[in-house]
Amino acid sequence: MTHLRKTMLEELQRRNYSKQTIKAYLRTVWEFAKYFHRSPERLGPEHIREFQSPLFTVRKLAATSVAQRTAALRFLFVKTLKRPYMLEHIPFPKVPLRLPTVLSPEEVTRLIEAAPNLLYRPSGSVCHGRTARRNSAWLHI
Repeated sequence: MTHLRKTMLEELQRRNYSKQTIKAYLRTVWEFAKYFHRSPERLGPEHIREFQSPLFTVRKLAATSVAQRTAALRFLFVKTLKRPYMLEHIPFPKVPLRLPTVLSPEEVTRLIEAAPNLLYRPSGSVCHGRTARRNSAWLHI
């Protein structure tokens, strides 16, 4: 284990990052070093740009995947290597917002009516914002 990897691992653990995040960050730094065949300590802003560019175009990664790799590089340079000025050279990609699927009133009615028994209908109605008056059939139990 290299000194840099050990230092980064200690910093991640000290901040109580999850095991999955630690694994992903270390893998990203390993890929970054492998891409240029040298230690990340010897790499700078132009290398980061060159590493990030093909993530969308060549590797076809989702914006969230690129954002995770960006966070790993930011952690490496700012927290591990103590280079706070590098933040401006490691931009996060724009992650598109996904709007939630909204059910039509007919779909909500079918969903509530599909309840396996009358016990589930009131909770289904409440969860979907339906009033008891709209679904008064189950009130006459």
